[in-house]
Amino acid sequence: MPQSSRYSDEKVEHLLAELVNVFEKNHTPTDLTLMVLGNMVTNLINTSIAPAQRKHIADSFAHALQSSINEDKAH
Repeated sequence: MPQSSRYSDEKVEHLLAELVNVFEKNHTPTDLTLMVLGNMVTNLINTSIAPAQRKHIADSFAHALQSSINEDKAH
């Protein structure tokens, strides 16, 4: 189930498109893209979230990611 956000769909889509363009421009393979994005998330949590909240935020992020995965066989 999608979560409501304080950010507009347009803002989210714009940032997503910019990130996709960077990876496409650099011909970044999927595994490297996932490593970079994972490192980015880890860095954001470690530098922007209070230590007492980091595990909760990481768990919430992981749950949201798992909930959003499409399990169809096409890719």
